[in-house]
Amino acid sequence: MIRDWAPEDRPREKLMQFGAAALTNVELLAILLRTGCDGATVMDVARSLLAAQENDLLVLMRSSPEKMMHIRGMGKTKAITLSAAFELGRRCQFRPPKTGPVTSARDVAELMIPILKDLTYETCWVLFFDGGRHYIGKEQISSGGLNATIVDVRMVLKTALDKLACEIILVHNHPSGNTNPGRQDKLLTQSLKNAAKMVDVALIDHVVIGGDGYFSFAEEGIL
Repeated sequence: MIRDWAPEDRPREKLMQFGAAALTNVELLAILLRTGCDGATVMDVARSLLAAQENDLLVLMRSSPEKMMHIRGMGKTKAITLSAAFELGRRCQFRPPKTGPVTSARDVAELMIPILKDLTYETCWVLFFDGGRHYIGKEQISSGGLNATIVDVRMVLKTALDKLACEIILVHNHPSGNTNPGRQDKLLTQSLKNAAKMVDVALIDHVVIGGDGYFSFAEEGIL
């Protein structure tokens, strides 16, 4: 039992004494999992979970709760806890601009790559700006499958009007890592651009995120 270990070897006590950076990946996972199961300590469960994901935290982070639950000792609550922790870590990487306008697709990519690059499914977001292209906020407008997501143009524009936005940028990710836009991406871009113009909102770019790379419709001159 972990309670029988020396205090400096117990994950929680070790973290309090030396800081989180001193712990191994298995020890950090064990703290989140909290308990083991019959015949296995929480460290055993954490070790098995990580081993099943190639001993790679990035692979584990991309795993669904259902996949995690295939490991002995990993119940629904533990899998949900890990998924929530990974999502919090992903969101912590988002750094909205504090001052100054967003002037390039690179600015947009730097904002969105940290929260999109590791997703295994497509999501679509809209970034909202005032007339001086100062960032107002962002909104996830759809979440889809491996290769597609459905975007309701009317809801995009309603949200833009509710936020008093003058300009918007559409952003979505390709889980494959390929940043090249598909036919549906191009059709959506044109449809949203035309609809936005009718309510005096400008679609100024559509940025496709793939891994650490991006594709900008505006930079490529096809917006």
